[in-house]
Amino acid sequence: MGESTLSGHFGRTGTLVPDHAAGGLTQPAPSSAPAGLDEYRGAELAASLLQKVFRELPFSFAVRLWSGPPFTVGGAAAGSTDSRFTLWFRTPHAVTVLILGRDPLRLAEVYFRSEVDIEGDLFAALRLRDHLQALRLPLGERLSAIFMARKLRKLNENASRGAGEARAWDSESPAPTHGPEVRGHSKDENRDAIHFHYDVSNEFYRLWLDRSMVYSCAYFEEANYTLDDAQEAKLEHICRKLQLKPGERLLDIGCGWGALVIHAARHHGVKAHGVTLSEKQLQVAQQRIAEAGLEDRVTVELKDYRDLEGREVYDKVSSVGMFEHVGLKNLPLYFDTVHRLLKPTGLFLNHGITHEQAGWDRNVSTEFINRYVFPDGQLDSISNIQRFMEDAKFEIADVEALRAHYALTLRNWVERLERRHSRALEYASEATYRVWRLYMSACALEFESGHLGIYQVLASKRGPQHCPLPMTRRHVYARPAKELPGAD
Repeated sequence: MGESTLSGHFGRTGTLVPDHAAGGLTQPAPSSAPAGLDEYRGAELAASLLQKVFRELPFSFAVRLWSGPPFTVGGAAAGSTDSRFTLWFRTPHAVTVLILGRDPLRLAEVYFRSEVDIEGDLFAALRLRDHLQALRLPLGERLSAIFMARKLRKLNENASRGAGEARAWDSESPAPTHGPEVRGHSKDENRDAIHFHYDVSNEFYRLWLDRSMVYSCAYFEEANYTLDDAQEAKLEHICRKLQLKPGERLLDIGCGWGALVIHAARHHGVKAHGVTLSEKQLQVAQQRIAEAGLEDRVTVELKDYRDLEGREVYDKVSSVGMFEHVGLKNLPLYFDTVHRLLKPTGLFLNHGITHEQAGWDRNVSTEFINRYVFPDGQLDSISNIQRFMEDAKFEIADVEALRAHYALTLRNWVERLERRHSRALEYASEATYRVWRLYMSACALEFESGHLGIYQVLASKRGPQHCPLPMTRRHVYARPAKELPGAD
C-alpha cells in the first residue's frame, strides 16, 4: 500500500517556498460549470462580502464571480498583488458558505463540487488556508457579514428550481468523497479504508506515479533525477540498508503494486513475499511478477499484517508507507508482530511519515485527512515511533530523514496529475481528482515547512544474536548492483 501519502497531513502551512520542482502549476478551468449562471443574482453584494472577509490578508489576489469583471481583494499595499492565481466563485452558495457554513472544511467541500475553482498556481492559493482558519472579524463586522451572506442566499434561493431540479450544493450534504469512519482500526475498518483510497483505479494512479508505481517518498540522489530515477534509487537504497543477500527471505508489509519485492528479487536474489489489503494492487502486483518471470521467487497475497503466521520466518522485513494506517493504539501490536516474524539475526526497515507534534488530536487538519483521503491515517512524532520500536525490543541502528525528498516527490506527482487532468477523468470523478490534487499540494507545503517529516528507521532485534552491521554506511552508497544472473 502507499504512503500516508498520509502519507501527508492537511495541517497548517508556513510561508510559501518558491516552486523548485514543477514550476508554476496551472490548471485549466473545468468545463462542467454549474448550469444557469445567468440566473444567479447579487454579484455586487458578493464582491463586497469577499472584500470584507479578505481585508486583513497580507497580500492581495484576483477574484472572479459568476458574473461581472474580476476584482482584487486583500492587502492594498502597492506591488503586493499575487498574480499567480485567481479564485473563481462559480455560485453564490460558494460565497455564503464561507460565512454561514458550520463545517470548518466548507471551502474544501465547495472546491470538490466545482463551485470554486483556482486558476493558476494552487500552491500559491493554499496560503489562504491559514487566513480562513484564523479569521476573526470584530463583532460588528461579523454581524454585518452574516447579514450580507443571508441576503445573498435569499436572493438566490429559487435559482434553477423552476424545473424542479435541485442542485447538489443546495443542501449541506457532504461531497461524494467521504471515506468510512474508523474508530478502532479493526481489520474490517482498515480493509475498508484501504479499499476507499487505493482501489480508486489502477489506471488513475498509473497516470502520475513512476513507471514502477511506487506510491511513497522517492530518493533524489542527484538534482537532475527524474521521478523514475528517484524511485528506482529509493528501492535500491532500501535494499542496501537491509543488506539483502541471495536466498534470504524478505517480507514487505504493504507491498503496493509490487515494486519493492520485484526489485529485491531481481537485483538481490531474495525470495520475497508481500502483503496488501488492496485487491486492485494485488492484481497488478501478480501480473508484474509473472511478466518478470519471478513467480518462483516472489509471492504476494491479500492479508492483514495481524494475520501473518509463524515465528522467526524472515531474514529481513520492510514496511514502506504502511504504518501510518496502523493506528496509534495498535503500534505496539504492529511492532511486536514484526519482531515475532523476524529472525534473531534479521533487519527491519520502517519507512513512514511523522508529525512535529505527538499524537493525533482531532482538528481541522486531521479531519481533512480522515474524511477525504486516509480514513485510517494517524501520525505521531519520530521520538514516539522510536520509543514504540524500543519497547518492542528492537535496537535502532540507523535513522535517516527524507523530508526534502518527499516534498519534491509530491510536487512531481501534482505536476503529472495536473498535466493529465482530462485522462484522469476517464478513471475517476472530478471530485476525486480535486481531492488528490489539493491533498498532495498541501502535503508538499507541509513537508517544506517542516510540520511533517519522513524517516527510514533501520533496526535489529536486541540481543547477543543481533545482525552484525558494517562500521560505516559506505555499503549503502556504493554503485548500484547489477542484475543477478538469470534475472529478466
